[in-house]
Amino acid sequence: MKLYSRNQILWCSIVCTAAAVLLTSAICINVSRKKAAKAESAQRESVAAAISDASATNSDFSDSVSFLEQNPAGVISVANAGSQYSQIEVQNINVYSLCNEAVVNINTQVTAYDWFLQPYVQDGGSGSGSIIDKRGYILTNVHVIQDASKIYVSLFDGTQYEATVVGTDLDSDLAVIKFTPPSGMELKTIAFGASASLKVGQRVIAIGNPFGLERTMTTGIVSGLGRPIQNSNNRIIRNMIQTDAAINPGNSGGPLLDTSGKMIGINTMIQSSSGSSAGVGFAVPSETAIRVVADLIKYGKVQRGTLDATVIQMSRRIAQYSGLDIATGVLVSEVARGGNSESAGLRGGSEAAYYGSRRDIIYIGGDVITQIDDIVITTLADYYSALESKKAGDVVTVTVYRNRKNITLKIKLVES
Repeated sequence: MKLYSRNQILWCSIVCTAAAVLLTSAICINVSRKKAAKAESAQRESVAAAISDASATNSDFSDSVSFLEQNPAGVISVANAGSQYSQIEVQNINVYSLCNEAVVNINTQVTAYDWFLQPYVQDGGSGSGSIIDKRGYILTNVHVIQDASKIYVSLFDGTQYEATVVGTDLDSDLAVIKFTPPSGMELKTIAFGASASLKVGQRVIAIGNPFGLERTMTTGIVSGLGRPIQNSNNRIIRNMIQTDAAINPGNSGGPLLDTSGKMIGINTMIQSSSGSSAGVGFAVPSETAIRVVADLIKYGKVQRGTLDATVIQMSRRIAQYSGLDIATGVLVSEVARGGNSESAGLRGGSEAAYYGSRRDIIYIGGDVITQIDDIVITTLADYYSALESKKAGDVVTVTVYRNRKNITLKIKLVES
């Protein structure tokens, strides 16, 4: 039997232990690599499945891909981006690249009066706008330019131009202004998209000038559709788009875009107790804007249909004085003689009464309009909202309250 010294036994133990540690480490590293490869493969399959589902179910996704392919200039290729950007990041970057130069900053000056009733000019409001025509037409909100004595638009390159009002529409809170671009300047524009096909959950992008920070982009989703919202002019705008994309003071009038860079809404207002974004913003749908803009550019106003009658907001005081048991709706004070409303059977009042101040006279005893088509009328805002999308010549179904009964009339609208 061969004997070993204590040093030999110790040295042999150290070598065996080191060999065992190295072998165990190699095995563990190999197993970890296999698990990582398997996880990466599963993740890639999951991402591919998600993209495939989005492509099949979301028209905006396929539109965006098509849009990127058709507009290679100034955009990032998904293939060239590699792993640096995700698909969503690439879409965001491209939409901003393609649209930000068509978003302008709007500043106004207003005329004020001192204690001696002497006029002087001071800074007014500010907001955003979208260039919609290469001739210098800009779409914005009425409240952005309201009461302005001068309007200035600042382009992406910092140049500033004075603009004039082409037309305004209180019922939709939309306005068109225009500046004259210098000869040889090629303006970028934003095209309208289809708001009627929007879905809740669809991703949207807002570009504007919040707090004077020019061409700021925020993202979010469509949070709701068909919202009836009363604007600052006490008009109810129906079918508003609700979004959680951050909208702050200065964003008003700017575009709400889909992922293909099309304007599907005009950012108009927020609902917030602090005055800053609380994730509840509203935009006028492009479907409304297209109709309004066409009339504003052509006529300077929107040519809507209306009833050829004078109406007054009902109140408890009027109801008590008239002996009516209804205090909501709009009271028909007068009806145009020989007009469409009179021919259809609409009745005005017969008893003169003072209303508001002693200079205003209304006639009580007439019909009370409670519904137009499928829209219930409780206020004047409802009345104007019900006729907002109507044209002269359209026939509407009007429900009136008369002699404690509801009566339905078919009335052909006239030009407002």
